Amino acid sequence: MLALHLAPVVLAGVLLAAHFLRADAPAGVAAGVLLVVLAFVRKPWAVRIVQAGLVLGALEWLRTMAEFAAMRISLGQPYLRMALILAAVTLVTALAALVFERAAMRRRYGLRGDLPRLAGPRP
Repeated sequence: MLALHLAPVVLAGVLLAAHFLRADAPAGVAAGVLLVVLAFVRKPWAVRIVQAGLVLGALEWLRTMAEFAAMRISLGQPYLRMALILAAVTLVTALAALVFERAAMRRRYGLRGDLPRLAGPRP
């Protein structure tokens, strides 16, 4: 069952690593691989690093989508299909960060309570 829960995280990490490999960015490749490895570390700090990395990865996909769309538009090429595909990849990457918020995963990784609140009264 763990493999099923972590499948979106592993997929997102591998896609990010492949993206950075194609862009010839070895630090990005290492970060993508590190996300996958840390997903199997049963510590709360590892989960938070993976979640932050996935959110940053989703932002990278948005940046890439904007860059590619602008390039294709300037060349007079179609861009809608590419934008839809990268939007789907962005969504999968962002939603993969929520995998660890499921009750079974919170127990497995020792996550307690809600995420920290930045401000406001406590109920």
